[in-house]
Amino acid sequence: MRKGTSFSILRWVAIGFIMMAVFLTTVELVKYSRIRSNFPRGLKIAGVPVGGLDYTQTSERILKIYLSPIEVHYGEATVQINPSALGFEPQLESMLVAADNQRVTESFWLGYWNYLWNRTQSISNIPLHAKNDDERIYTYLRDEISSRYDQPAIPPMPVPGESGFYAGTAGTELNLDRAVLQVIEAMESSSSRTVNLTFRKTNPPRPSILLLEIMLKDIIDVSGFDGTVEIYLQDLQTSQSLNFAYSAIEGDIPTDIAFSSWSTVKIPVMVSAFQFISDPHPQEYLSLMEEMIERSENESTDELASAVIDNRLAPLIVTESMQTLGLENTFWAGFFRLGAPLLQRFTTPANQRTDIDTDPDMYNQTTPADMGMLMQDIYHCAETGGGSLIAAFDNEITQNECQLMVKYLALNQIGVLIQAGMPGGTVVAHKHGWATETDDGLIHTFGDVAIVYTPGGDYTLSIFVHHPVQAVFDPVNLLFANLSSATYNYFNLHTQ
Repeated sequence: MRKGTSFSILRWVAIGFIMMAVFLTTVELVKYSRIRSNFPRGLKIAGVPVGGLDYTQTSERILKIYLSPIEVHYGEATVQINPSALGFEPQLESMLVAADNQRVTESFWLGYWNYLWNRTQSISNIPLHAKNDDERIYTYLRDEISSRYDQPAIPPMPVPGESGFYAGTAGTELNLDRAVLQVIEAMESSSSRTVNLTFRKTNPPRPSILLLEIMLKDIIDVSGFDGTVEIYLQDLQTSQSLNFAYSAIEGDIPTDIAFSSWSTVKIPVMVSAFQFISDPHPQEYLSLMEEMIERSENESTDELASAVIDNRLAPLIVTESMQTLGLENTFWAGFFRLGAPLLQRFTTPANQRTDIDTDPDMYNQTTPADMGMLMQDIYHCAETGGGSLIAAFDNEITQNECQLMVKYLALNQIGVLIQAGMPGGTVVAHKHGWATETDDGLIHTFGDVAIVYTPGGDYTLSIFVHHPVQAVFDPVNLLFANLSSATYNYFNLHTQ
């Protein structure tokens, strides 16, 4: 072969390789140009792989994921929620701008060189940019989830005719503040879009105090007592009160019935006595007061009132003190000693009623509400140094004296009436009263008023009963005990 011919073949082969290289380079440049116009390989926006996608494709992929419903589980219920309904808005433009910056951080030819050698550019993924409307999420969860799927607790219900309660049922309540965070977390995730909402158990609530009234009336019906009963009760934490009068024969009766107060009037005597005793209190007066309350001695009552308040007009001064407190149906019109004169004949709104008559004693009368309110005045004075007693008798009665009143009332341990319905160890600061009447030698009226201190809350309870024929002690005592026990159980449902 001639030398010139050989060189010519080699030249054409070289040219062919060069042309092929140019062609391949051109093809790869075109491919790279197309790739470079899209997002770089390996890039993720908000956790979504978008490498090789253009703006439109990227937007569609992100929105498809983040605007798809999240699945919410609450107990046995499953709800699917569109994020747009909760005000969730992915901020596409800001994320795309941030992603676009990833594409221009290297020169075209450097990028092409890396592309040829399959070297991937170091890429930092773009975090999610989105707007959340916490208030809108909260409102949705409250109105659409909580209101539908919360299980309300069922309060204990009274056992008909008895002093106990059937157990209540606990409920469930969505933890709304926590649920808002859980929903936001699901909406902001590209993969974990299921939420198990947290909820808390709710204890059975205390039944309505009106339910207690029904319960107490039911106890009166079952007891067989066919006389008149009036009850005044106040929750000393909430100031919620209950006052009703009832007869198993007549049903409901208007309240504020005048009853003979008997020895319960010794509570007003004690209050008035402290108005006149200065601290330090003479021990002889305190001893008389203790005998008056703990032992219910009439002689000690008269002696204390005569020595401390006034020798002749003490009952009227005690009555005036009660009127200052707004207790217009309570009075003491004469000393306890036999033959003591009636100092004044009192007319009150209660004893002027014509619809009902308990034949109250002309020497001492009250109503359950009057006595109950006086006991709560003593309680607040002893607990806080405030209330009506301090307001009415400023500089005359002190918190320490009110605490002494409670102490003496708590020493009245007779184990019957209100106290008979209490668990052992319950502090019951009370004064009872009943008397054999001179007309027929029978008992017609019983009264007992108390401050009761319990784990479930303190309260005052004032109960008076009257029977026109005879109030027999044993069934009346059992009635008081059952009414008292039901009230105690009502206040302590969550502690039992």
